[in-house]
Amino acid sequence: MTAQETILKIEKRHALFGLFFAFHNRLQAAGDSFYKEITCKQFFLLACMNLYPDEAPTANDLAGTMGCSRQNVKEILSSLERKGFVRFSTDEQDRRKQRIYLTEKMLQIAGKYREKEALFMERLYEGVEEEEIEQTYRVLSHIETNLKRIQGGLG
Repeated sequence: MTAQETILKIEKRHALFGLFFAFHNRLQAAGDSFYKEITCKQFFLLACMNLYPDEAPTANDLAGTMGCSRQNVKEILSSLERKGFVRFSTDEQDRRKQRIYLTEKMLQIAGKYREKEALFMERLYEGVEEEEIEQTYRVLSHIETNLKRIQGGLG
């Protein structure tokens, strides 16, 4: 019996739980091979920065958005800073905060990959209807809310 045949016999909630991990690994592998200059995790952090159009984010902001520790975000940011893709600046209203900004070098790289990223997204969702994408987004958002509750000790 193949692994796929065994998975089909597993209760769907358990199979889906395992699929989350396999999906994460495959997505990270695809992302790591996609960019020459950055890793998939670095790309995710940079993409999360775009969710803050009004004010540059802090490491704490990004940690909350990414769902990981501030220490993990600081490690990724340090690597990106060494590569010249982000810069830190002290917040003018609260000198304890460090705001993170994309550099011109990063903006140039983003432009270089724009078409390739669009093609990747097209291929990733190939054969998936818009309604299925919306439903999947709703379900995963609900599961993420549950995870936050569990993580916070409320679950």
